[in-house]
Amino acid sequence: MVTGDREKAELLNAFFASVFSQKESHLQPQQHGMDEGLGEIQPQIGKQVVQEHLATLNEFKSPGPDQLHPRVLKELAEVISEPLAIIFESSWKTGEVPADWRRANVVPIFKKGKKNDPNNYRPVSLTSIPGKILEKIIKEVVCKHLESNAVIANSQHGFTKNKSCQTNLISFFDRVTSWVDTGNAVDVAYLDFSKAFDKVPHDLLANKLVKGGLDKTTVRWICNWLSEQTQRVLTNASSSSWKEVTSGVPQGSVLGPVLFNIFINDLDEGLEGTIIEFADDTKLGGIANTLEDRSRIQNNLDRLERWAETNKMKFNRDKCKILHFGRKNGMQRYRMGDAWLDSSVCEKDLGVLVDNKLNMSQQCDAAAKKANGILACINRGIASRSREVMLPLYSALVRPHLEYCIQFWAPQLKGDVDKLESIQRRATKMIKGLENKPYEERLKELGMFSLQKRRLRGDMIAIYKYVRGSHREEGASLLICSLQTRT
Repeated sequence: MVTGDREKAELLNAFFASVFSQKESHLQPQQHGMDEGLGEIQPQIGKQVVQEHLATLNEFKSPGPDQLHPRVLKELAEVISEPLAIIFESSWKTGEVPADWRRANVVPIFKKGKKNDPNNYRPVSLTSIPGKILEKIIKEVVCKHLESNAVIANSQHGFTKNKSCQTNLISFFDRVTSWVDTGNAVDVAYLDFSKAFDKVPHDLLANKLVKGGLDKTTVRWICNWLSEQTQRVLTNASSSSWKEVTSGVPQGSVLGPVLFNIFINDLDEGLEGTIIEFADDTKLGGIANTLEDRSRIQNNLDRLERWAETNKMKFNRDKCKILHFGRKNGMQRYRMGDAWLDSSVCEKDLGVLVDNKLNMSQQCDAAAKKANGILACINRGIASRSREVMLPLYSALVRPHLEYCIQFWAPQLKGDVDKLESIQRRATKMIKGLENKPYEERLKELGMFSLQKRRLRGDMIAIYKYVRGSHREEGASLLICSLQTRT
C-alpha cells in the first residue's frame, strides 16, 4: 500500500503508461492519396477568430502544464489574440506543435470498484489552453470534411453531430424488438474494449486519417501533435515524474474523440449482423433461430477479434456479455478468441438497464433509487426550504436521473409511472408554503408539469426530430413500418 501523494502519483502514472501500445520507430503516414481530400478547405486562423475563442473560455477550468490560466487568457483576449493567431498559423503551416502543447497533467478520475486498484481510475488530461484553441479550430475543419463526405459510418453515435446515447439505444433496439415481436430468437453481444482511447496506435491512426480523405497539412500537424507527448499525474499538491505517451488519443483533449471515431470507423466493415457503437461501446446483434444464424453471429465475433488484433486493440473478455431475447432462444454460447463469453439476464447499456425480457421495471427502480437518494441528501443538507433554493437543486440534481434517455425506456406499467411521479411529489412538498396543497396545485404554482406530461412533450420533440429535424435520415427507416401499418 502507498499512502504518500507523490508515491500515489508515481504508481498511477506507471500504471497508465503500462497500458500504452508499443511505440513505432517513426510516425510517418503512407503517402498514397495524401494530396487528395480537403486541399481547398483551410482553418480560419485570424485575430478575430482567436479572440472569439478566447472570449468563450470557461474561467473556472484548470490550466494546463504551462500554467496559463483561462481567466487570464479571457481577460487579455484583445491584446493576445493577434500574437496567438500568428503562432497558430505558423504551427499549422509548418506542422510543428510547441512542446508545451504536447505535455499533459493527468488527473485520475475514480470510476467504480476498489479505490486502491489503479485499474479503476480514468486518466483525464489537462493540456495547454492555447493548444486546445488551435485543436478546436482544426477540429472544425476536420468535422466539416467528415460530415460533408459522410466519412463516419451511420453505426457510430458517439461524438457525432445530432446523435446521442438515446439515438443509439432507440436505433438498435427498434430492430431487436421488431425481430422479437415477429417470434424470432435474438442474441446481442455487448463488447468492451480494454483501455480503448489509450491503446490507439499512432501509425495506424495516421494512415486512417489519410484514408479518410484528410489533406497532408492536417495529417502532418496531427502526427506532430501526437508524437513525443509526455504526461505526469497530479494527486492533491504532488505530481509524478514525466513519462512518454507512446499511443492513444488524450482523454480530455478536443481532437481526441474525433480521431478515435476515425480510427474505429472501419470496425463494422464486412460484418453481416447489426452493429452499433457509441465511441468504443459496441453492440452486435442478430437473429439466432437456426444453427446457421448463430454461426453467423460467431463469425462476426471472430471478425471483430481479428480487427482488434490487426489494430493493436484488445477486448476485455470478462466484460463482454451475451443477452438472449425471445421465448424460443437456444441460449447459444459464443466465444471471442479462446475465451467463452458469459450470458447475462440484464446489462447496463449506456447507463440504461436492459433485461432479457425487455422489461424496463429494473431501470425504473434504479432511476428512482438514485433520485430518491439525492433528494434525501438535499433534504438533510440544505437548511433553506424556499422555492428559489429547492427548485434549481431539484431540476439540476434529481430530475435528470428520472429523464435520462426516457424516450427509450419510458415506463408503461402504472406502478412504475407512479414510482417516478412520487419523487417529484415529494420534492414539491418540501418547498415552504406548499406542504399542504394538492400536487396539481403545487405544480401550477411552481410553473411545472408532471413527469408524465414532460415525457409526452419529450416524445413529441423526438418524433419531430425523426420526421422533420436532425434525425430525418434515421427516422425514414425507424418510422416507415408504423406509417405503413396505419395507412
